[in-house]
Amino acid sequence: INESPHTSKLAVAAQEHPGTSKRIFGVCLLLLNVGLIFADLIFTGKNVYIPLEYHCISLSIVLFFLMDILLQVFADGWTPVVQLLRLILLRTVHLAHQKRHLEKLIRRLVSQNKRRYIRDGFDLDLTYVTERIIAMSFPSSGRQSFYRNPIEEVVRFLDKKHPNHYRVYNLCSERAYDPKHFHNRVSRIMIDDHNVPTLHEMVVFSKEATEWMAQDPENIIVIHCKGGKGRTGTMACACLIASEIFLTAKESLCYFGERRTDKTKSTKFQGVEIPSQNRYVEYFSQVKHHYNWNLPPVRILFIKRFIIYSIRGNENDLKVQIVMEKRVVFSGTSLKNCVVTHDTETDRVIIDVCNCPPLYNDVKVQFFSLELPKYYDSCPFSFWFHTSFIQDNRLYLPRNELDNPHKRNTWKIYPPEFAVEIIFEEK
Repeated sequence: INESPHTSKLAVAAQEHPGTSKRIFGVCLLLLNVGLIFADLIFTGKNVYIPLEYHCISLSIVLFFLMDILLQVFADGWTPVVQLLRLILLRTVHLAHQKRHLEKLIRRLVSQNKRRYIRDGFDLDLTYVTERIIAMSFPSSGRQSFYRNPIEEVVRFLDKKHPNHYRVYNLCSERAYDPKHFHNRVSRIMIDDHNVPTLHEMVVFSKEATEWMAQDPENIIVIHCKGGKGRTGTMACACLIASEIFLTAKESLCYFGERRTDKTKSTKFQGVEIPSQNRYVEYFSQVKHHYNWNLPPVRILFIKRFIIYSIRGNENDLKVQIVMEKRVVFSGTSLKNCVVTHDTETDRVIIDVCNCPPLYNDVKVQFFSLELPKYYDSCPFSFWFHTSFIQDNRLYLPRNELDNPHKRNTWKIYPPEFAVEIIFEEK
């Protein structure tokens, strides 16, 4: 039988390296297992179902390598295995040494250019807004501590720097931890991500925080949400106004942004950006100065009409939803509870509201459309307002005062003229 030179070379290579095919197969299995591990890391905690078959495949790969090692011991003795274990031990020691550096790098990447506390053996996403007000990201445990503040390090920091003189405020509605970590000095205020606290919560928090700091000149407060920016900044600014460090909302918001942003790394602003959160800091400023730190009188209003300026898409596709006290109190479309017309001459969509329920205190309005991309809160645009601060039964919100359209990356959808106007009535 005549063999080609190419076939002969393959045969010789196979004789010289009889384990090549097995090694290639082993490498493929190893890469598959690494992929499964990464999938597990990504989807764990996201309520995503991982089929049993994937776990069985991963277990089978582990058993394959275990059997491979046992057969090598049977065929070649223990010497190759001991050499392999020695190599693994050296690599493990090296990786353990590198792990801390990798964790620090990832945490700094996640925190972006937020000002960090890097001294005295600490490296935390934590900022002294003032000497007695600390803003930080969520103190995490488990896998999340790999890229956020490890709760053990936060506890060590506070116990070392402010022993028995700190109080922690967790503003996350979506996650919590055992308050025993911080000696049970934890208050929780349930605020959804990218949303606002109620005005009542701002008043109660600011009074409690200032009373705590007044008890002892060494007492401090620690405020955090998930990233230590929006919700944290909203409440930190309320505290700055309540303590009369600043008198106006604008001053407090600018100051918090300056303190939280590390401009040596990037110019990206790390202060309070969401318009509704800025609006609520302004509301609180009025509560402090015009209502003697008490809630204003309750005012009941009804929405008569929405006017949307320069919106793209099909106006008949729009859906409006009103939320109050954490529940949907009104939902309307062109087919239900609303009459929608498009004034082409003035480029306005007019939504006349029917059957609006009585609205009072903190109110959230969300708009939905299949033709508009969703952003935060799974909707194209939304906003919060408080009925006690509505003047002349009218609220006009330009693009930069609407949640989501305020962000530059949405401006290809929302032109500069985009705005929402709300007409109210009292009965």
